[in-house]
Amino acid sequence: MASQLAGTNPVPVKIDFVSDVSCPWCVIGLKSLEQALLRLDGKIATQIQFQPFELNPEMQPGGQDINDYIRQKYGSTPEQVAKNREAMRARGEELGFEFRKRERVYNSFDAHRLLHWAGLEGCQQALKHALFRAYFTDGDDIGAHDVLLRVATEVGLP
Repeated sequence: MASQLAGTNPVPVKIDFVSDVSCPWCVIGLKSLEQALLRLDGKIATQIQFQPFELNPEMQPGGQDINDYIRQKYGSTPEQVAKNREAMRARGEELGFEFRKRERVYNSFDAHRLLHWAGLEGCQQALKHALFRAYFTDGDDIGAHDVLLRVATEVGLP
């Protein structure tokens, strides 16, 4: 057991990361996980595999206003929404991620399909980060095919 912890085991520990690209806490969780793995300094080999989880499978094309969505889904007051957004923004900043613009919630089904393909091509983690940036930092519709094509191209998918 001690030799496995010292990094002599060539088989990486597989981590299934189940998340949605429209979940801000998933960004925070992934960035936190990656920082924790960096602190291990290669002592344990890991492989992150992203698994799909759709928060909003019935979301229509064009999405929904984020404030209306949060009020309907969670019953949050505007004050609670503002407090949660600030907590996300501050934690994201600590982790090197910028939560800047998210005005709508979109259907992420096709983004998950693209992530599956990226996993087969060996660039799933890069695509996951690019989708998070497109949605949370740039405010893009991660259900729109032109956005998905652009993001896929940015990470080197053919």
